[in-house]
Amino acid sequence: MNTNYRIHRTIAAATIAAVLLTLGGCAGMNRRQQNTATGAAIGGAAGLVLGGGSAVGTAAGAAAGAFIGNQVSK
Repeated sequence: MNTNYRIHRTIAAATIAAVLLTLGGCAGMNRRQQNTATGAAIGGAAGLVLGGGSAVGTAAGAAAGAFIGNQVSK
């Protein structure tokens, strides 16, 4: 098996496990907190892609997403 493929597969499995564990932690949150966390995650991912992988783009996207998610649930 290709070493590069194995590394990517391991990273993908670790990412999926981390997401599932994180979502399990949302069980005690109210709706507004869940929307804020979801907005931050989606915004962070969008900022990462649109910012070309920069930390500033990721942080800005997460902040914007958290704000929008928080305001949507008002």
